[in-house]
Order: sequence, then C-alpha cells, then structure tokens
Amino acid sequence: MNTPVKPTGNRVIIFDTTLRDGEQSPGATMTHDEKLEIASMLDEMGVDVIEAGFPIASDGDFAAVSDIAKNADRATICGLARANLKDIDRCWEAVKHAKSPRIHTFIGTSPLHRAIPNLTRDEMAERIHETVTHARNLCDNVQWSPMDATRTEWDYLARTVEIAIKAGATTINIPDTVGYTAPNESAELIRRLIAEVPGADEIIFATHCHNDLGLATANSLAAVEGGARQIECTINGLGERAGNTALEEVVMALKVRHDIMPFTTGVDSRKLMAISRRVASVSGFPVQFNKAIVGKNAFAHESGIHQDGMLKNAETFEIMRPEDVGLSETSLVMGKHSGRAALRSKMKELGYELADNQLADVFVRFKALADRKKEVFDDDLIALMQDEERQAEDRIKVERLRVVCGTDGPQEAALTLTIDGEAKSSEATGDGPVDAAFNAVKALVPHSATLQLYQVSAVTEGTDAQATVTVRMEEDGRIVSGQSADTDTVVASVRAYVNALNRLLMRRERGGTDGREISYKDVG
Repeated sequence: MNTPVKPTGNRVIIFDTTLRDGEQSPGATMTHDEKLEIASMLDEMGVDVIEAGFPIASDGDFAAVSDIAKNADRATICGLARANLKDIDRCWEAVKHAKSPRIHTFIGTSPLHRAIPNLTRDEMAERIHETVTHARNLCDNVQWSPMDATRTEWDYLARTVEIAIKAGATTINIPDTVGYTAPNESAELIRRLIAEVPGADEIIFATHCHNDLGLATANSLAAVEGGARQIECTINGLGERAGNTALEEVVMALKVRHDIMPFTTGVDSRKLMAISRRVASVSGFPVQFNKAIVGKNAFAHESGIHQDGMLKNAETFEIMRPEDVGLSETSLVMGKHSGRAALRSKMKELGYELADNQLADVFVRFKALADRKKEVFDDDLIALMQDEERQAEDRIKVERLRVVCGTDGPQEAALTLTIDGEAKSSEATGDGPVDAAFNAVKALVPHSATLQLYQVSAVTEGTDAQATVTVRMEEDGRIVSGQSADTDTVVASVRAYVNALNRLLMRRERGGTDGREISYKDVG
C-alpha cells in the first residue's frame, strides 16, 4: 500500500473535489466519459488528490471512481464514504486499483447534525472509532471529516479528532460546511487543534470551505497559515449552494503573494484556463465574466486610465500575466481564409488536441461561423468547440428551425428534430420566438420539466456575436442544465433546451440517483 507522507515545510496538498462536491451543484451532473476526461486533466495539471466521487451513491458513480482510479498516473484517487461499514467497503472496492488510493469518511458532529441520526455524543464517538478503524484496515491512506466542524462545540470537536487520529486517520479535514466561519476563526481553529489534540502533529490537517458568505478562498488560505497543509477546492468554485474554494484562486494567490504566504503547490497554473473552460462546458455552469483568474474580464481593461497604464507597463494594473493561467496574448487570429493547420494550432493553444476526424468536423463548423462573422475570436472558437462536444452523443438533435416573429403575434416556430436517428417535425406558437420554439420542442419530446433558468450572454462583442444560452430545468427532483452557442440567439436557445433534455433523459435512465439524494439517516 502507498502510505501517505506528511508534507514538509510549506508544501500545500491540493485536493480537488470537482467530481464529487462540484457535481453536487444542482444541474451539474456529468457523464461517465466527462468525469474521466476532467480527472485526466486534473491529473496532468498536477493536482495531488482527486476526490473522484461517492461510490455508494449509484452504480454509475462507482464505475466512474473505479475507472478514474485505474487510469490515474500521478494523483491519489479518493472516494467519499459515510460513517458506516457498507459505504466504506464500497468506497474501497472503487479506489483500490489506484496507484495511490484514499478513503474519505465523514460524519456530522455539530449539534444540528448529531440530531439527525439521533446519536448521543458517546454513540457518535464509538461510530467514528469503528468506521475509521475499519477504513484503515483496508487502506493506509484514510481521511476523516467532522462535517459542520466550525459549528461543533470545541470540546467535542477536539475529542472526535483525537479519536479519529488514534483509529488511524492520516488526514483530518476540518470542513466549514455552511460557509459560516471567518478567516481569523479558520486560522485559529486549525492552530488550536494542532496545539492541543494529542497526535495532531503527526497527521495532515485539511480545510474544506464553502462560499456562502464569499469567504471560501480567504478562509482556506487562513487555515493554511494556521497550519493546515491540504486545501480542498473545485474548478471554478463549483459546488453546493454558493460553491467551494476555487482551485484557480488558491493556486494563483499562493503564487502571486509568495512574499507573505510562502507556500508552494505542484499545480501547473498554465493549464488553469483550459480546465476551467472544460468544466464550465460539461457542467453547464458558465463562468461569470468577473470571476477571479478565469473570468472573461479578468484581464480586460476598459477605462482610459487603465488602458493608458497597460500600454506603458502591464504590471500597472495586472498582478499576473495572462500566460500564467494559459491565456494567449492575442485573441484575434482566425478568419474565413484560415486553413486547417492554423485551426489545429489555435485549438491546441486553447487547450484542445484534435484528431484528424475531429479536426475535419470542427473545420466545417469553423468555416460556417467565419462566413457569418466578420471576425472570429478565441472565445468564439471555444464556444464552437464546446457546442460540438455537447452535441456529440445527444439522442435528440436540432436539424432545422424556422421562426416567424414581430409585432404581430402570436409568434410561430417550425422545428425538425432527430430523435434516436429519426427525423420528426412540429409547429407551435408562443409568446415570442423562443417560447414558440420551446413549445415546438415539447410537442416532439413531451415532458413535465419546468424551466428554472433561461440566460443569454454574448460570447464576443458586435451584432454578429455568438450568443451563449444556458437553461436549467427540473423534473421530479432531477435538475439539469443545458448550454449552446450560435450567432442566432433563438437557435442557440433551442439547442440549449435540447441539450438539457438529453441530460434529463440520461438522468431518467440512471434513475436520478446521485450523492444529493442519499438520506442522511443512512449514515447509520
């Protein structure tokens, strides 16, 4: 077995939970192949630990964790398990083929969480000892988490941490499950645990912060200053509710402010932008324009003072270089006269390695886009590529759409879809062209899902810009997202709607079971 080594000095372990906690964002469910792809990118980028999923949640989750474990080259592969023997056994079966496996088991220790399984302090303490011991008998690398640690009474938190250490836990994670704490509290809690709990100096302390008050990254960095040497985070801060600590923010904060935070990681920051865009694509959660590090406006300047300063010295208004996160210095290169070699080179620069057949397909769509737009920007190419990937395995595809709109209603839509290879057509009216088109889709693919979100944003500037449309739908507790881009907003809207329906069909086939739908009472 691969016994974990406690990091020395200021080395910080990056523990990525995009595929577990990130996927718990309502509507962010990923396919098996998408999970394997993201895991491969994380592994290549230098992430130390990948929490690949919750193996007991479903057969699909188990298969994904197992396949990721078998294919990982460098990263430790971790699975999540509740505090019961069945969960832990299932988790071990999924991760045991990894070169470096880890079992992560947890239980809620705060008064609110203890009340749910109706366990006394002593009963919970016995459960922790039993389950951590069982996990350690299976795997040398065991992580234990007291869920809602920041709202747990100090004496009980210290007691349970000591029990877990004595039972064999090699990493103790202190989660701020509801994003309640503040940076000074986060640092002091880790500092006090290390100072007062017997055996604490022999294990690794980790921090897992949620972003309900917008403090996740600050709390994580404060915990590191308090002595934690593992940060749990996700790409783009994806996760429950307001999300988690964002990996890209942590990595760049440690790199930029090395003067006051002399900590290092093994993550290649030049790959951040590529994986950020890929996670946004497969999860259906677009990155907000003003998102730190990876947002569209992170390196954009509009005011005259800023532009003047940038022309004279880029460091005047930028504390990092675009190249440091994988951005190119130029964004306008391609046009309708560009050839295949130029497209392949540009896509590689943007993080996409295209095989010959894939290049041929993308080239056709690129030429069609170039004929409709005066200028093709990097963001246009990324949107085109993401749209290509979203539609690759869809059972339902948009073949043809015609809409009639204007001041005289009702608006009309005539639509042809290919459903499992068979072309079907319908016509419908509605309150506007998008509503009419959605009604036409529903006539061909009946469903009871409700539209929770419809969002349109321009990929680039100008009246010929591509529009990226995101929709979110809910049916019987299943929440799915869809996304698409096109110079025609209505076409993009219908493709996004159909993309969401494809995800809904996938969730129906899987039975809709995932980590969010497992009852807390099953901890027993």
